[in-house]
Amino acid sequence: MSYSIRFGGLERHTAEEILRIEAWGPHAVRVRAASGTIDPVAPGALDSLPPSSQAELSLSDDGSARLVNGRVAVEASADGRLRFLDAASGCELLAEKKPYVHHAGPRVHAAGGRTEQHFEGYDGERLHGLGQHLHGRLDQKGCVIDLVQLNTTAAIPFLHSSRGYGLLWNNPATGRVELGADTTRWTADGGGRVDYWVTAGDTPAQIIDAYTLVTGRPPLLPEWASGFWQSKLRYRTQEELLAVAREYRERGLPLSVIVCDFFHWPNMGDWRFEESEWPDPAAMVEELDDLGVKLAVSVWPTVEPGSDTFDELRASGHLVQDTDGGLLTFPWPSRSAEEPMRPMAYYDATHPGARAALWQRLNDNYRSLGVTSFWLDACEPDLLTREAADRALYAAGPAAEVANLYPVLHTRTVADGLAAAGDDRPLSLVRSAWAGSQKYGAALWSGDIPSTFSSLAQQIRAGLNVAMSGIPWWNTDIGGFGGGDPADPAYHEVLIRWFQYGTFSPVMRLHGDRKPNHPTFSTDMSGGPNEVWSYGEEAYGILREHLSLRERLRPYLRELSEEAHRTGAPPMRPLFFGFPDDEHAWDVDDQFLLGPDVLVAPVYEAGARSRRVYLPSGARWLDPVTGSVLEGGTTLDADAPLERIPVFVREGAAVAAQFS
Repeated sequence: MSYSIRFGGLERHTAEEILRIEAWGPHAVRVRAASGTIDPVAPGALDSLPPSSQAELSLSDDGSARLVNGRVAVEASADGRLRFLDAASGCELLAEKKPYVHHAGPRVHAAGGRTEQHFEGYDGERLHGLGQHLHGRLDQKGCVIDLVQLNTTAAIPFLHSSRGYGLLWNNPATGRVELGADTTRWTADGGGRVDYWVTAGDTPAQIIDAYTLVTGRPPLLPEWASGFWQSKLRYRTQEELLAVAREYRERGLPLSVIVCDFFHWPNMGDWRFEESEWPDPAAMVEELDDLGVKLAVSVWPTVEPGSDTFDELRASGHLVQDTDGGLLTFPWPSRSAEEPMRPMAYYDATHPGARAALWQRLNDNYRSLGVTSFWLDACEPDLLTREAADRALYAAGPAAEVANLYPVLHTRTVADGLAAAGDDRPLSLVRSAWAGSQKYGAALWSGDIPSTFSSLAQQIRAGLNVAMSGIPWWNTDIGGFGGGDPADPAYHEVLIRWFQYGTFSPVMRLHGDRKPNHPTFSTDMSGGPNEVWSYGEEAYGILREHLSLRERLRPYLRELSEEAHRTGAPPMRPLFFGFPDDEHAWDVDDQFLLGPDVLVAPVYEAGARSRRVYLPSGARWLDPVTGSVLEGGTTLDADAPLERIPVFVREGAAVAAQFS
């Protein structure tokens, strides 16, 4: 069956499938296929057709076809198999899998709406992105990645390849991607469609630029967000929170944001302050403003029977349904003395009316007080078991088809609300994200991770893959979330090394559930002290110096925010992002660049006082400690006393002055 040219793209119709190939952005193409009709408004991250150069389309007598759009060319064979080429050189970037004998073709349309897409696997290919996963790898070749949102996991189906292409699996269905030696296979559990987008780029920067052009540029980072964030599980009263902010001022320590964690509300779903513990939030916000501190407030998507909003949301169809009938619920702590664990429902972020209802509460109860920074916790949503998550029935469809939309649309709730109020620089702290989350000001963090050196090592790689997934603003709980004893000298070292790493992270936020822990799974839940002065005098002196350094770096971070807004370039980036022609830079997974000019080598082993550092070729590197300038393309044993981690600055860069 031959191709035809329709609506500026190529189409192929057979008894089994409709296939459509079209230019989508200046150097990219979109491919859609279905066993029935192609739904032009199926949910995904490609909301509208962006501007593109005029694509060249041609048909051949042998039944094949060709599309050329900027740097990418597509060869469509007569049997429906596609190859993606570098248009200038003709080199193959990616190809749909040539099926084995008696096997299905590269696109599989199975019963129940399950679909598969098979591509060739390539020896030596390095694969990055896919969001946040704690397997501890930067290159994910050989991994199987579930496309499911979980605490500590953010499934963003964008893949960056060292072969010079980027691929978005534009399908919010749950599923998986298998990055095998001979095959890369994408699977969607529902929806009955194949939808993917491919771009070609000579550099990783070009690929991220193209990807964020079609899925959305991140807004500029608000000025307040680049400084230090103080948080813990949890400040239980207005006076407790204010006392911490006042002490930062008294000690002369810079503080930009302080976070009000969960259970500051009467009931889940009230989305307001509990009156006895937070008697005058307007006065609290005013005092914090006078201290130069922004208040960030926790918002959960969970709704409790008896809350201010439960009956209204249920009557309006704004709560997530259960495919087994009724509302989808999961037990969670409540203030109710009679029922300390109650079944909680979930507002439906995929319903525009539900988003409007939530924003109305946030606007009336928080923004009216001056609160514009929201911590959108548990935004997977947190259903704790996969079995419960799979039963969710959203307004947009069943979980198998649309579950991954939830976190991005939840973040959109705040972005749209703030935009309507005239604020075009939203930033929401989120625990999950999907393709396009960056355009709504998502600041992703890595969830409830352990407080160990091995966990810190995982974060380094996870953060770099997030950067290669189009999310510029990312952070971890400095010190890890679960565990950590302020009285333990061994933990002091973990906290110090993590704080040093956090100083150079896109967002710098101290958080965690420290010992001695108060009762878990109750509204009294709280951890021990977690301020910079909580870890002894030696640690305090080191942390204080790093707070000062972070302050000095804020003008540089402002420049990186402007670059991210223009091009999508992440502030934290792998070495190969800045030095793609340096082959060895592609192998380094435990260092990173902060922007183009600062190279950071975190320390993530107990007792380490030096570490191997690779300086990329193509630049000379200043050691700010010694003043010596070192040649790129070299490896050295760098000193790493407890007081600092190895940091080098590109020769001649203005930011070098901030390290003196």
